[in-house]
Amino acid sequence: MAENVRGGLAAVPPGQVEAAHALGLRGYQINLFIVLPQALKAVIPAIVGQFISLLKDTTLVIILGINELLGIGRAVINSDPEFIQLQLEVYLFIAFIFWVFSYAMSQSSYRLESVLGVGER
Repeated sequence: MAENVRGGLAAVPPGQVEAAHALGLRGYQINLFIVLPQALKAVIPAIVGQFISLLKDTTLVIILGINELLGIGRAVINSDPEFIQLQLEVYLFIAFIFWVFSYAMSQSSYRLESVLGVGER
């Protein structure tokens, strides 16, 4: 996350900071009102992509023994012998849940980008 924000900070043109200095703004005002809004606006797609990856990587926590979505699905299958024949349905349902959350996050990102005018001059 920090690397994404650092990239956004590097993308802010130096002329923006110089113009803020010319207006007499202090250092914290320049960062708070000029640099950070532009930097965060530039990295919205990268941040949302990172959150989607984080959602999908939650299946890796099974190594730590924490119950997560895929672990719960396995527990449902193993809880009753009649569910063993329904493995495909359980895993398809879990895949659908992942897809819904990923799609919702990406659509929220698109809406946020359009409201903030990302990519427009």
